[in-house]
Amino acid sequence: MYPLLRLALETWRVRRMPPLGVLDTHVSHHRIWPWDLDPWVELNNGRTLTLYDLGRVPMVLRSGLIAALRRRGWGITVAGSCPRYRRRLRLWDRVQMRSRLVGWDDRFLYVEQAMWKGADCANHGLIRTAVTGPAGIVPPAQVLAAMGAPTESPPLPDWIRAWIAAEAQRPWPPAV
Repeated sequence: MYPLLRLALETWRVRRMPPLGVLDTHVSHHRIWPWDLDPWVELNNGRTLTLYDLGRVPMVLRSGLIAALRRRGWGITVAGSCPRYRRRLRLWDRVQMRSRLVGWDDRFLYVEQAMWKGADCANHGLIRTAVTGPAGIVPPAQVLAAMGAPTESPPLPDWIRAWIAAEAQRPWPPAV
């Protein structure tokens, strides 16, 4: 089940936080609950992606993106993800999640997220998002302009550009 109550709590919490610059990092804290676990009693890999929403939604609220979307009737969707898992997260573990917009290209926004347990990074994800409108994908420069933010992206790191290039070579529809 989607963690609607947890998401509501996170969005309520950010009302008291200062606005966030479009490229600033949003930090949140979360606990691993029994319903987040897989049969091996650790954080389920799919649930990790769901929990990233608990950092990403408040981040875009604080940055002013949600307000810009609402004013124009736009939506936002995940258009790709690339998670990496390195440390187990177990029942009752408390994690710090860091979420930030890294940059954008002509179609997508790229968000980097990570969960930390103490000094150890447990997992890391790159989330590609698209803003959508009645005519399809809204160019990120138009979205940033609607937010009153600079429209030119900072240079994307090499590893993100390599992932974008690899995704462009991936056949669609798949052969499976």
